[in-house]
Amino acid sequence: MGMGSALDTLCGQSYGAKQYRTLNTCAMVYMIILGLNGATSIRVSNELGAGQPQEACLAASTAVFLVATEGVLAAIVLISVHKLWGYCYSTEEEVVSYVAQMLVLLAGSHFLDGIQSVLSGSNCLQYCKRCGAFVNLGAYYLFGILAGIILAFVYHFGGKGLWFGITLVLFAQIGKKRQRR
Repeated sequence: MGMGSALDTLCGQSYGAKQYRTLNTCAMVYMIILGLNGATSIRVSNELGAGQPQEACLAASTAVFLVATEGVLAAIVLISVHKLWGYCYSTEEEVVSYVAQMLVLLAGSHFLDGIQSVLSGSNCLQYCKRCGAFVNLGAYYLFGILAGIILAFVYHFGGKGLWFGITLVLFAQIGKKRQRR
């Protein structure tokens, strides 16, 4: 309830209720990615520890393929039910309409977040962990949240602006990780 309460306070009760429903959906769909991230990190660690970097690369590539496939399937499901999903949470048309709009954004960000998450799990062993932590902190707190706040409150995109700001960080991180490979 912490995020929902913060959104209620920050943006008003109706806005908080709508955004909280989207966050619930995001958390539910993200569990698959979280499992693949953990499995990939362990598999790559084991292969590198055994002195088999080619197998580690194959494991990471396979995980990226699996998470991309899952992302496409999840996006298809989310987009196909986007007008109905809001009724699982509320009968208010305003909430249902907002959830429908946000699920389309969620589908795209879920796909990108999955790839970024698996690449993070496989790359964290090859590079300086402290550097990676600083890059993530800078990307999210200096770029993502700032972009989200500007889009949400200056350009009046609301929750979509906050979500899009964080999604921009995923583009930047995926591009940076692809350059390092």
